[in-house]
Amino acid sequence: MKIQRGDMVVVTAGNHKTSTPHKVTSISADGRKVVVENVNSAMRHVKRGHPKSPQGGRLEIDLPLDISNIQLHCPSCNQGTRVGFRYQEDGSKERYCKKCDARISEVAPAKPAYAKS
Repeated sequence: MKIQRGDMVVVTAGNHKTSTPHKVTSISADGRKVVVENVNSAMRHVKRGHPKSPQGGRLEIDLPLDISNIQLHCPSCNQGTRVGFRYQEDGSKERYCKKCDARISEVAPAKPAYAKS
């Protein structure tokens, strides 16, 4: 997947559209919905005895966004960007920024079958 938990992303559409990066807290199992920290939050009224709020009351929760409404934040060019995958000379797979061609993170360890001679 191009977006992973813990990545910094920029919201590109909707009421919470902004250029400041936010952290991804979770991704749905099918990979179509993403929960972003402090974006698209709502108040939930909970009864007494709830694990997150034992005294009850109003609890603020973050609701999921569609994955098409976010972009990965590139730290080198400091903006939202599309993500690509490529293999290095040693055979390791990495994610990279398509705007500035900078390495974002390693996805898979080195495999000799994908090593470039």
